Amino acid sequence: MKKQLFYITFIFILNGYSQNPLFIPSTLSGTNFNLDIQAGTKAFYTGFNTPTFGINGTFLAPTLILNKGDNITLNVHNGLNTATTIHWHGLHVAAENDGGPHQIIPANTTWSPNFTVLNEAGTFWYHPHGEGKTDLQVAKGIAGFILVKDTVEAMLNLPRNYGIDDFPILIQTKAFDVLKQIAIATEEDTALFVNGTLQPYLDVPAQVVRLRLLNGSSMRSYMLGFTNDMTFQLIGTDGGLLDAPVSLTRLRVSPGERAEILVDLTGKMGQSFSLKNIGADLPNGIYGAADVGNGMATIPDYNLNPLNGANYDMLALNVVAQTANPITTIPSSLVAQNAWNPATVTQNRTFTFAPEVMSPATMVEGPFVINGKMFNIDSMDIVAHLNTVEKWKLVNNTLVAHPFHIHDMHFFLTSINGNPVPDFEKGKKDVVLVMPNEYVEFITKWEDFADNMTPYMYHCHLLHHEDDGMMGSFLVIDTLNTSIPFSIENEGFILFPNPTETEFHIQSTGNESLFYLKICDFEGRKIADFYPENEVIEVRNLAAGMYILQCYNKKGGNIFMQKWIKR
Repeated sequence: MKKQLFYITFIFILNGYSQNPLFIPSTLSGTNFNLDIQAGTKAFYTGFNTPTFGINGTFLAPTLILNKGDNITLNVHNGLNTATTIHWHGLHVAAENDGGPHQIIPANTTWSPNFTVLNEAGTFWYHPHGEGKTDLQVAKGIAGFILVKDTVEAMLNLPRNYGIDDFPILIQTKAFDVLKQIAIATEEDTALFVNGTLQPYLDVPAQVVRLRLLNGSSMRSYMLGFTNDMTFQLIGTDGGLLDAPVSLTRLRVSPGERAEILVDLTGKMGQSFSLKNIGADLPNGIYGAADVGNGMATIPDYNLNPLNGANYDMLALNVVAQTANPITTIPSSLVAQNAWNPATVTQNRTFTFAPEVMSPATMVEGPFVINGKMFNIDSMDIVAHLNTVEKWKLVNNTLVAHPFHIHDMHFFLTSINGNPVPDFEKGKKDVVLVMPNEYVEFITKWEDFADNMTPYMYHCHLLHHEDDGMMGSFLVIDTLNTSIPFSIENEGFILFPNPTETEFHIQSTGNESLFYLKICDFEGRKIADFYPENEVIEVRNLAAGMYILQCYNKKGGNIFMQKWIKR
């Protein structure tokens, strides 16, 4: 059955067979948004009803149109019979509004984050981000665009009539089992969808059109281009518009990444062509290329998937008459990029990707860890400081490329393997693909939001890698705020998380060092004590309850005393 499924998909896609009009998601705008997550079914294949998820419908989600500076409320009702989350991917929001694994929405409840839109104009998206559930819930249909508008972008001569000359293009591959139910964590993702449509076509006007490309796939990267290697202009990446268009015939887009492109179709009325994946041009090591591994270690059955390393049509485009007020030129300049000065960096960090257990097979299959750790929702991996500039180095010691995503802020790449950054990756980013046995470096700054309790996330955006634990948490704290509850009498310590189930961390933000820690009950009886060798204190064997921590320096002085809760 596996080979039969592969063969059918191969015939449809590689022959450019297109029969269904591209679905264009509806839009929601304003300042108050009601989003109802629901279950349903959809008949992707004749004779089969496939269980799906969606928002305000049974599959996919409406496009949210936001204006920079607006204060908005998003009422997210979870109508599923299981918990979920909704992450505003790429939006700069407080940690409590971010929608990561720490903002769980239980079944039949509503979460209503409220925040001011701070992002500049750009293309973003929203999707689940629950612990161990992201791949399944995204694959089943919970994904939607977010378009941010601002006055700077509005002054540019760009297409912006949604669904007319400005089109959302969500690209996903999915795997189906023999009962045509969506499957996850499998290399059989042979069904190609654009906006949830199989074998799609789109009528586009004979003028400059804007395609907002989003790779919403669980695993697959694409090398995008057009029939006859037609040139197009890249005008925006993850974080918004570039300073000037970049002329390309190929564009690599990995899971989670977005790209805005302009295609000039002036004078081409009556012609038809296709948006294509040129998979043969993807370097080996990227999921979607001809090969992942080194010959000795490969992903099982990877070579049986006909999409891997193949060239095929994704979306047929039929050029029709111009609109009433067509855009027929492409601006030569866009929005100035204000990257941070590397001389202002005060913190350098290195993140190393590796298998949890080293072997030839795990080098391509995982599970993978970052800096030797699997994700633990009760653990904090990094403490960053508000208004500081940091440089991160990502080192990939595996045989598969990983798209790395950080929450909260965008970043600017500074080097790839010590070499200059190509033009198509010079804009604001929140996802970067790190190739096997290579490294990238970027610079970022923590701005606007600090929270000593609620973390942001960083992780691989290959969704089953994320679900398997290739993810970490980080706090952004304001060290000038003396009301931080874990910094007693300005001695410069933070303790997190509180409460916890398995472990907590005590980190110094100054010159003081912790030597001895005692845990007591509220009557002063010692329950446990530690001479910690590092900042992680294991407490999984303690009974749930409320305790007092007493912390001492090497001179025997009591540094601080803090109430702490074991869940």
